[in-house]
Amino acid sequence: MKQKQSLIIVVVAIVIMLMIFGSKMFYVLSPGERAIVFRSVSGSFEKDNIVGTGLKVVAPWNKLFIYDVKEQKIEETMDVLSKNGLAIKVEITVRYNPVYNKIGYLHETFGITYADRLIVPEVRSTVRRVTGRYTAEEIYSTKRNEVEGSIIEETAIILKENNIEMQALLIRSIDLPPDIKKAIELKLTREQEALAMTYDIEKEKLEADRKKIEAQGIATYNQILTSSLTDKILKQKGIDATLELAKSANAKVVVIGSGKDGMPLILGNN
Repeated sequence: MKQKQSLIIVVVAIVIMLMIFGSKMFYVLSPGERAIVFRSVSGSFEKDNIVGTGLKVVAPWNKLFIYDVKEQKIEETMDVLSKNGLAIKVEITVRYNPVYNKIGYLHETFGITYADRLIVPEVRSTVRRVTGRYTAEEIYSTKRNEVEGSIIEETAIILKENNIEMQALLIRSIDLPPDIKKAIELKLTREQEALAMTYDIEKEKLEADRKKIEAQGIATYNQILTSSLTDKILKQKGIDATLELAKSANAKVVVIGSGKDGMPLILGNN
């Protein structure tokens, strides 16, 4: 009887302990989650011992830190200054995920709130640093792709050094104050008009040069032709033409030209 009572007491004690400490002992890690165990007694954890998915049992005096290693997203809107001191509003989206087998190192340096302590500050710092190298006009128009590329490249490097893999950084918009934006657009429009005018002028110059060269060629041809046409050559050409007409079977009327060198002209009905 006493043994039975003792057994009941043990069972009840176990149940009570499970009720009290169960939430600190049993964990279920879903797909896309990884964890590390902090050992309270020794005050340390194994950074390279990553806990995988499934049901996990942890001693109640230890603590399990669960990390979401799936792709995540942060959206930021910030005001930055250009090289010439103009205020620019930039909206960006960062897609990232922690390197799952390095979450121990990430936890040791930044903790579970690494996004607020690492990603957001670094993204803001990089955006401000890069935009500070360019004028407002360059950021808004002529070098926008270069600005975006520099922000993406420099952000990816610093995040990778801290065990974060950046999947993408998207610059949703770059906005300037309305008056500055209007002034830049007007300047760009005038530059395009000037380029179009320059193109038309160059086109007309080329066409004038072409006509000049063509006219010079025709003048040279006529000069050469005139110098080569002597009286004897002209007379021979006339004789040749008369002979060709004379070979025709049709009726002809022959008209003799005046002068000693007058050439016959043969006129036919057909």
